Amino acid sequence: MAKEPSDGCIHVVIEIPRGSRNKYEIDHDSGRIFLDRRLFTATTYPADYGFIPDTLGGDGDPLDALVLLEDPVYPGVWVEARPVGVLFMHDEAGEDAKILCVPPREPRWADVQDIDDLTPQLVAEIQHFFEVYKALEPGKSSSTAGLAGRDAAWAEIHRARANYPGH
Repeated sequence: MAKEPSDGCIHVVIEIPRGSRNKYEIDHDSGRIFLDRRLFTATTYPADYGFIPDTLGGDGDPLDALVLLEDPVYPGVWVEARPVGVLFMHDEAGEDAKILCVPPREPRWADVQDIDDLTPQLVAEIQHFFEVYKALEPGKSSSTAGLAGRDAAWAEIHRARANYPGH
């Protein structure tokens, strides 16, 4: 079981590197990484994308998270991350919140403690990606439903941990 770091951080297991159109998924039973599909749109993931271990989100999967790293990391890598906000969205499976995180030890992100510390352009790019990334896929849909800050992100994390079986 992943332990929450004591300094206000979490672990995120990266599934998809920033800049990729390939959507990888980790099989939680075998630990293997599979190519789920290539995005049908010409968009690429705006940040490293993965999940928070030992959580269960509103869509029945582990809670999703984005980590704003300067360089993409490989699928399967565990990254320490500081939650700074949450993007609320819906897709064909239901509620699908995305926790927005920064790396706690990188100087470029040292002053980012909450969603309002991110540049409006960066936030707009992330929102736009999640509004259009499924647009050309038959039977799939996505829409954003607002943003909230660090406290709301932690509330989502705590809720998803409480929903995790055996927690």
